Amino acid sequence: MGTGDKIDNKTDELKGKAKETVGKLQDDEELEAEGKGDQVKGNVKQAGEKVKDAFKS
Repeated sequence: MGTGDKIDNKTDELKGKAKETVGKLQDDEELEAEGKGDQVKGNVKQAGEKVKDAFKS
C-alpha cells in the first residue's frame, strides 16, 4: 500500500469520526450517519489496498 493511499484512507476515516461526533453533539442524525459512512469508506479502501499488497507479495 502506498504511503499516500494510507494517508488518504486514514484521513477519510478521521473526517468521518469527526462528523459522527459533531452530529452526536448537535443531535444531527444525518451528519452522524454521513460520518459513519465516511469511516466505512476509509476502512473499505484500506482493506482493498491490503488485498492488492497481498497479491503483490
